[in-house]
Amino acid sequence: MSLPVLLAVGSTPSPSPSTSTDPATATLQDAQESATNAASWVQQNWSTWLAIGLRVLLILVIAAVLRVAVRRAITKLIDRMNRTAQAVDGTSLGGLLVNVERRRQRSQAIGSVLRSVASFLIMGTAALMILGTFEINLAPLLASAGVAGVAIGFGARNLVTDFLSGVFMILEDQYGVGDTIDAGVASGEVIEVGLRVTKLRGDNGEIWYVRNGEVKRIGNLSQGWATAGVDVTVRASEDLDEVRSVLTEVAESMSKAEPWNEQLWGPVEVLGLDSVLLDSMVVRVSAKTMPGKALSVERELRWRIKRAFDAADIRIVGGPTAVPEEDAPDPTENVAAPSALANPASPQTAAAAPIPAPAVAPGTPSGPAR
Repeated sequence: MSLPVLLAVGSTPSPSPSTSTDPATATLQDAQESATNAASWVQQNWSTWLAIGLRVLLILVIAAVLRVAVRRAITKLIDRMNRTAQAVDGTSLGGLLVNVERRRQRSQAIGSVLRSVASFLIMGTAALMILGTFEINLAPLLASAGVAGVAIGFGARNLVTDFLSGVFMILEDQYGVGDTIDAGVASGEVIEVGLRVTKLRGDNGEIWYVRNGEVKRIGNLSQGWATAGVDVTVRASEDLDEVRSVLTEVAESMSKAEPWNEQLWGPVEVLGLDSVLLDSMVVRVSAKTMPGKALSVERELRWRIKRAFDAADIRIVGGPTAVPEEDAPDPTENVAAPSALANPASPQTAAAAPIPAPAVAPGTPSGPAR
C-alpha cells in the first residue's frame, strides 16, 4: 500500500468552527424565533383587538350616558309631580283629598322603582352586548338564566307577589301614609307603605305588618267623604212638625259654628221618618263630612239634639221596646199585699194584719237558745 493511501486512511478530519452546536446560541435563536412569531401574530390581529376594545368602550360610554339621562328625566318628572301636589294643596281633586306629604312619598316611591328598573335594563343590555362582542355564545347563558329565574320565581313566588302588589298599590294610589284603611286582615292608620309590607297602627296603638300580597280588598276610610248619621227615637205622640223644626234649627246652628263648618262638606239634612212603631218613631239626621270626622260630628249632633229637645220638652225614648214614661209604674209606690187585692174594701185591715209566726217543728224548744 502506498504512502498516500495510508495517510488518507489514518488521518481524521478536524471539525470546523462554523459547525459547532453551542447551547447558548440555540436558546438565543429560539427566543428570536418566538419574538418574531409574536410580532407577526400581533401585527396580524392588532386591528381585531383594537376594534373589539373600541366597541366595548363605546358600549360602556353609551350605557352610562343613557343611564344618567334616563335617571335625570325620571327625577325631573318626580319634581314636577311634587310641584303639582304643592299647587293643589288642600283642594279636592277627583273626589279625593289631596295631601302634599302623601303625594311626595308616593312620587318618591315611584321614582325609586323607575330608576332601579331603568338601571337594571340598561346595564343588563350593555353586559349582554359586551359578551356578544367577545363572540361568546349567549344561548347557554340565557337558557341557564331562564331556568334559574323560573326556579327562583317558583320558590319565592310569595315575595314576587308581594312586590308586584306593592308596585300596583303605589301606582294606583290605593292608599298612602296617614290614611285609615281596612285591609281585611288588619285595620288602622297607615304609617309606612313599602313595596313588600305595609305598616298599620291599630286603634290600641299596636303596629300591624301586612304583606301586600295578602291584601284582597282595601277599604280606604280617608278618601272622598264620610257620612255622619244620627237616629233620634221619640214618642209616637210627639208632633212631627215640631220635631222637624227643632232638628232643622240644630242643623243650621251647627253648620255655622266652628270648627264644624270646616268638617261638614254639606248641610245637615233631616231625612225624615226612618221607622214608625206602636209607641215610638225614629227620625234620621245625616250629613257629609270630611274623611275620618264622621264620629266626632255624630257625637256633636247627639249633644245638640238632646239639649234642644230638652228645651222644647220633647222626650227621647230608649228604643222601640221602651215604655212611655206616663205608663211606667212608679218604683217608689207601695205594693199592696195579696190579701188587700182580694178584699179591696178593707185595705187598712189587710195592711194591719199581723204577720204570722214561723212554724216550729215538734220537739223543738220554744225558749231562747242557750
